[in-house]
Amino acid sequence: MKTHPAEKGTGTFIRQRVTGIINIVFVGFLIWLVVTLAGATRAEMAATFANPVVAVLALVLIGAALVHMRIGMYEIIEDYIHEPRTHSLAKTANTVFTILIGAIALVSVLALAFGG
Repeated sequence: MKTHPAEKGTGTFIRQRVTGIINIVFVGFLIWLVVTLAGATRAEMAATFANPVVAVLALVLIGAALVHMRIGMYEIIEDYIHEPRTHSLAKTANTVFTILIGAIALVSVLALAFGG
């Protein structure tokens, strides 16, 4: 059964707002993390990310920011790119970019958390 476009739009709207709220809530954590790690060596960063709370919070923040970014870019593409082929290519590039950055971030955080 096909989803009605309005139903899909509502889900996207809610997801965009929820990820925005998560980003706002986690900005304090991000500021603390940046200030704490300013000038830190790789070993000090690894020690910080070895704390599971820090690693999980960082991954949640990165994930929420990426989802929020993807939805926002998707809406821009929908509004401003009208040629069908370019539209499709831009949406695909948006998704691929988000997945690529997410994978790099995941590997980076896990490498710091587990490998030092």
